[in-house]
Amino acid sequence: MQMLIRKSPWFFLMLIMFSCIDPYAVEVEEGVQLLTIDGMVTSGKGPHVIRLTRSDTYGSVFEGLVRPVSNATVIVRDNEGVVTFFAEDKDDRGMYYSPDEFSAIVGRSYTLQIQLTDGKVYTSLPEKIESEIAIQDIYFRSETSPVEGEINLASGVGIYVDVEDPAGQNNFYYWRNGPSVYELHTRPDLYVDRETRAPAPKDCCNLCYVQEEVGNYSVFLSNDDVFDGLSTRMKAGFIPDDGLRFVTTFRVDLKQLSITAEAYRFLRLVKQQVGISGSVFDPPPANIRGNMISLDNPNEVVLGYFMAAGEVEERIYINGADLDFRQQDGLIPDDCRVVDDTTLDPPADWLP
Repeated sequence: MQMLIRKSPWFFLMLIMFSCIDPYAVEVEEGVQLLTIDGMVTSGKGPHVIRLTRSDTYGSVFEGLVRPVSNATVIVRDNEGVVTFFAEDKDDRGMYYSPDEFSAIVGRSYTLQIQLTDGKVYTSLPEKIESEIAIQDIYFRSETSPVEGEINLASGVGIYVDVEDPAGQNNFYYWRNGPSVYELHTRPDLYVDRETRAPAPKDCCNLCYVQEEVGNYSVFLSNDDVFDGLSTRMKAGFIPDDGLRFVTTFRVDLKQLSITAEAYRFLRLVKQQVGISGSVFDPPPANIRGNMISLDNPNEVVLGYFMAAGEVEERIYINGADLDFRQQDGLIPDDCRVVDDTTLDPPADWLP
């Protein structure tokens, strides 16, 4: 028996509508390439570095999101008229370095000035070098945190400092990790030939020294609103445990920077934005404007902040055996020299 299907007139109308639609080509305007400045001068030893890049807000399918800005003229001028030229690293475009002997002077104000190859000129607002504040002592301890969906804990080493805060003045603290070095232990005796998959142990080498810029993985700030004139302990850094850094000895140079109130407000806002979790209780995103302006177009958005700071540096050695919690030791079945930024000899000032 043949079944007749009676279709509604709406069915045919919808069929005609959807069969006659042409694809609509969406043209997205290319994103504005924003000049970004990242750098500072301090009272510490040089060289000091200024990094210039351009970032796309959208467009270009996110190709080349961060592009170095090359061949710029970069100078820093103090309030007494002394000018220091920053030279671009020919092997690392967009990175401009001061002379090694340059250090900023406490009490003076510094202004960054940039001229690009197209003739556009940018300048910062003046930043004053605040007095250095000594680190009385430095400590470390193991710290762990849960990882969503994982059984194993994330861990690392928190760094803390004791500071005697000067009384009667507003002080703003900012900490950054300097260069670090650690002993890297590998297992060349376990090397396996990559083509045959047969054991092919190597005679050398199982101990190298890795030099790296480990970064701080957060923004560590404080001000003395609640401890003016008092001795206090503050968290100044955190170094993640990747299973390699803390097998034996790890060394890091911690920089304590005395910054201006304006720089502190900028960094605090950056920290708030970095900490946004995506919940309804988060504050709305803010438009973070730095202290750089265009002299050709005051309405141009320029990202970043040029800072000047008093600096003290403290070196700390961390022995893995002294940590209460460590990740399982990482295994590299190869000559340690195949790892980037390694040397067989420790630095001349390696004194654990």
